[in-house]
This record gives sequence, structure tokens and C-alpha cells, in this order.
Amino acid sequence: MSAALQASLLDFADDISLGPLGDAVTRRPLGSGAWLDVRPGWLAGADALFGCLLDSVPWRAEEREMYQRIVAVPRLLSFYDEGAPLPHPVLEEARDRLSAHYADELGEPFRTAGLCLYRDGRDSVAWHGDRIGRSRTEDTMVAILSVGAPRQLLLRPRPGSAPARSASTGSVGGTSDSGVLRHNLGHGDLIVMGGSCQRTWEHAVPKTSKPVGPRISIQFRPRGVR
Repeated sequence: MSAALQASLLDFADDISLGPLGDAVTRRPLGSGAWLDVRPGWLAGADALFGCLLDSVPWRAEEREMYQRIVAVPRLLSFYDEGAPLPHPVLEEARDRLSAHYADELGEPFRTAGLCLYRDGRDSVAWHGDRIGRSRTEDTMVAILSVGAPRQLLLRPRPGSAPARSASTGSVGGTSDSGVLRHNLGHGDLIVMGGSCQRTWEHAVPKTSKPVGPRISIQFRPRGVR
């Protein structure tokens, strides 16, 4: 598969490797027990990993029923269930490092990985929470590692939930006047949605008419969370 990616001017790493977590992670409380952790540039060599994943992952197109008709899902997908080898060793390391870092809060390891390929600005994902399985009723976590060109990940409270609290989001995030949180993620950035976030908040990657390159997101989840 071919896709035009403009390399990051900030990522000259020859080796694909992970940086530290710890104090490099910034947490933002969202209210109603939800929170968001952000670690910009966790992965060095992110553009090289993007190329590896683009060529090695068995990407597939899916369809779904919407408004009484079948439409194409506007992105390509691949899912690695529990026990399946991941398509690059650094993703195995990332999953294990995240499991160790969040062990006290999560109480279990991350076990699955879902990959999404956003080919250009026409690819997107609508507002949703990961509410299939235990995440519908229980607090959990979803960790997203982004490689490739940056795209905006938006978050907003679900109807009836508490509004976003005012807090610093670091260099990759901000809040609009409507209360929507915006995070420009790519080139090795990590974002973790925890606590009640999947039940009390929604997230989306909107379409854009601006010229943007391709992006791959890798979503790590515990068992029974989709």
C-alpha cells in the first residue's frame, strides 16, 4: 500500500524506540470521574514505524448500515486480539510499558490492539465512546498511540455529563468555546482516556478539507473492552 507522508522535521531518529512515561505524562481531570493523560512524542522514529505498519498490516475495508443503507466505513481497520502477535516489536513493548505504568489504576494489563488507517482528510470516525463490553458499565482505559501526519482528536461530554474542567493541556491540546477538547495527535504522540471517560465522554476524528497526510492510530485496550 502506498500513501504520501510528509516526514516530521522533529523526528530524525533512525531507531524506533519509546521514551519514558512517568513525569512526562500530563493528566487532565475531566469531571464525573473521567480523565485524560497526554504524552507528546512518546515514540521516536514514528515515521519509520508508520511505513512499516502501512506495508505489513493486513488492512481491510468494512461496511455498516446507516440510515437504512450500507455505507463504507471511512477508514481502514485491523484488529489484533488477545494473544495475537502484533505487527512490530515496539508495539508489544508499548503495550507492556502501558500495562506496567497503569497497573495500580487499571488493575489488569492491556491485551488487544486495534489499528485504524486514516488515508487523508476524507477518512474519519464519528462521535462515540468505546462502550462495547465492560466499558459500558465499568471504568476502564483506552490508550492511543499515533504515527503519521497529525489529525485532530476531539472530545466532548456526553449529554448530561459534567462540563470540561479548566486545566492546562500541554502543547498538543486545547479547549474551544463550545467545550470541545482538541488534541492534534501524530508523530508518536500518546493519549490515554481513563476512568469513566468512555461512558461520560465521546471522542471523534472529524473529516477535514485541509490537505493532510495519512495517519495510523493504535488503540490498546484491556480484555472485554471495544
